[in-house]
Amino acid sequence: MSEGTSRSVLRPRSVTPVAVEAIATAVSARLDLLGEATTSSTVTGATLRAQDVTPGDLFAALPGARVHGAQFAVDAIDAGASAVLTDSAGASVLKTSVPPGTPVAVLVHPDPRSVLGAVSARVYGDPSRRLRLIGITGTSGKTTSSYMLESALMAAGHRVGLIGTVETRIAGERQPSSLTTPEAPSLQAMLAAMVEQGVDTVVMEVSSHALALGRVRGAHFAIGAFTNLSQDHLDFHPTMLDYFEAKSRLFVPVPSEHSVPGASEHAARAVICVDDEWGERLAAMVGRGAVTTSTRHSAAAWFAGPSRLRDDGSQTVTVRAPMGENHTLSVPLPGRYNVANALTALAVADAAGVSVPDAARGIAEVRVPGRVELVDRGQDFLAVVDYAHKPAALDAVIATLRGQATGRLAVVVGAGGNRDMGKRPLMGAAAARGAYLVVVTDDNPRDEDPALIRAAVRAGAEGVDADERPVGAQDVVEIGDRAAAIAHAVRWARTGDVVLVAGKGHETGQEVAGVKTPFDDRTVVAEAIDARAAELDPQEDDT
Repeated sequence: MSEGTSRSVLRPRSVTPVAVEAIATAVSARLDLLGEATTSSTVTGATLRAQDVTPGDLFAALPGARVHGAQFAVDAIDAGASAVLTDSAGASVLKTSVPPGTPVAVLVHPDPRSVLGAVSARVYGDPSRRLRLIGITGTSGKTTSSYMLESALMAAGHRVGLIGTVETRIAGERQPSSLTTPEAPSLQAMLAAMVEQGVDTVVMEVSSHALALGRVRGAHFAIGAFTNLSQDHLDFHPTMLDYFEAKSRLFVPVPSEHSVPGASEHAARAVICVDDEWGERLAAMVGRGAVTTSTRHSAAAWFAGPSRLRDDGSQTVTVRAPMGENHTLSVPLPGRYNVANALTALAVADAAGVSVPDAARGIAEVRVPGRVELVDRGQDFLAVVDYAHKPAALDAVIATLRGQATGRLAVVVGAGGNRDMGKRPLMGAAAARGAYLVVVTDDNPRDEDPALIRAAVRAGAEGVDADERPVGAQDVVEIGDRAAAIAHAVRWARTGDVVLVAGKGHETGQEVAGVKTPFDDRTVVAEAIDARAAELDPQEDDT
């Protein structure tokens, strides 16, 4: 047995060594043996990052847009890698760069990325077959549905792992997530660690990038769930159809020239929300085996009736189950879109064998970081932080808050750099259609000029006709400094108003020019409210 942990990726404590010949045979790779390496040489881990290599690892040297991963193979081998997975071009680099006599097994495949998931699963003992893996995909609602489902499963006594945008939870242990869906070696290592710690069910957000790039190949999903689809990631996907087709990989097998038998990522069972046209289309593709959910169409297998709102923003709905029985579901978050998320979580829990009463109890108790999260400092107006960074999501949260508020609404909004440029004016337009005050600010500019991003958002807001805006709406304000923008909106608010700070939600940093500095909207909103209170009620100077 081999033990060890990477510096940045959680791994199992112990892995049974796997012979390189067995891995090569499983994925139809050519095996080149350098130095004193043999067909029985073994690997005990896998990674894409040379800096994360531990002794006995297989290093995946993949071709990149700018640099071939084989350029880093010598560093990986120096750190203890015993095998390298690459293509013919990478193998040529290795033959000239690896010092003579160095023992390393080279697995050569025409498309190494396409088999990396299967290779990683083989290295870590195929962990997704030793637990129940549930994947949730869609544009919006993945995180909320995942938290709701995790809570539903825990209410029924399951030991649950969670892999998602906000964090990864492993048997109660939490760590930050850098990607919605980790790369294949990290994912398989995390699943193996969960198995080792007694986790029986894992709930996982699955992004379109992960499906398109093969990060979840080799993962065996017991259940896949779809929430909705709206414009996002069109910097990566050329069209909405391509975006949809990437999502559909979780539900429909996609033939591949280099597919590995048994390594397809499509789920054994499907739960699909059919509230939008894309969900309806996906359900038709899956066919009779799909379990459908809806807050709009009563013909769906699971249907949620009208919401009954409470003063605290939570809501109660009557849910009709597939056999016709009715259940009461308490949803602790506002908005019909959160009823849709809760209904999807309930249907998935049922498919996983959880009783509806247990699942409903868990959903009623869930708390989701950065999703319609209230910031309460005793002020006489409502302050809300939400992750809405897509036009449809912003539309939905604005409609929800306006429907429940008695006063005016201010929205602080921006857009991320190095991402879908087409949605920037749409974000501004969504804010302007619903807000009395729109404050355009920086989100995560990343490597782009923040002023240009703000200009696009502002143009969208100012392009909304006056008759589409709330009566009495003020001119759009642009304040680049996010903290100052938040403070401006907070100072503007009066009794009964609502201040929505959108876009970053649970995030605790802001990335500008490649540098990430601490920034938490929830903390900054709280500080702005406290500062406002101090301005309105200054303490006497007793010096």
